[in-house]
Amino acid sequence: MDTNVNIPQSLLINDIVCSFWEVHRHNEPSLRETIIPKGLVEIIFSFETTKLFVNINNQFQNIPRCFVQGFQTSPIELNIANTHTFFGVVLNPASVKHIFHFHPVKFSNCMLDLTLVDASFYSLWHRLGEQKCFNDRVTIFTEWLLQRLPKLTEREKAFDIFLKTHIGTQFSVHDLASKFCYSTKQLSRKLYELTGMNSEQTLLYKKYLQAVHLIHCSEMTLTEIAYSCHFYDQSHFIKTFKDLSHLIPKDYRQRKGKLEGHIFEIVP
Repeated sequence: MDTNVNIPQSLLINDIVCSFWEVHRHNEPSLRETIIPKGLVEIIFSFETTKLFVNINNQFQNIPRCFVQGFQTSPIELNIANTHTFFGVVLNPASVKHIFHFHPVKFSNCMLDLTLVDASFYSLWHRLGEQKCFNDRVTIFTEWLLQRLPKLTEREKAFDIFLKTHIGTQFSVHDLASKFCYSTKQLSRKLYELTGMNSEQTLLYKKYLQAVHLIHCSEMTLTEIAYSCHFYDQSHFIKTFKDLSHLIPKDYRQRKGKLEGHIFEIVP
């Protein structure tokens, strides 16, 4: 498996894009990939001649050639054979409404075919697919983005920082509302637009995401992780983790792959 990642250095682009990535690999027919919720808003381009299928919420569907997906609250399963390449762009959530003229909640827990939303994505997919170099794809997408580059408010930037980092897991809803100078109702409405979850659900989701990161990258015990992520207790940690990933933390630690949030398994 070949993986490339690019973190934008331009402040102009960095406000909109968290990262560019590309994965190219040849899979065995019996390989299953499970992606647990990762708290990302992504545009993904699939360069594959055969149909690809994904299981979301126990519903199988074709993977579009170009799609956007938002915050997921359950795992995604892919059974992909043969050689394939995915090129992805991780967006800061607040930029979405400026680029697409709708909020990320529209595609939380689903894949939205972008060629049905904006015809320009069809030609963009072709241009990207013609390239053999990851950096050339990054350049082409960046040029496309510059033509419709949104201007974010300072508050929108602050929301993006809150959602894409592991800070703030200790906040209460009232603490967070005060931080953004919102009422609790305004805060809940804004977070729902960005994540598809209310304030309490979003804060719990952030604790889960931090736990995934620590399980994947640290040698901390699960008890230490539960404490560090500000769960009430170990049982609260396990229940939250299982509700979102359909795994208990111990199982994820034993089965995790090289990529954070991904599990690769050979199935009969």
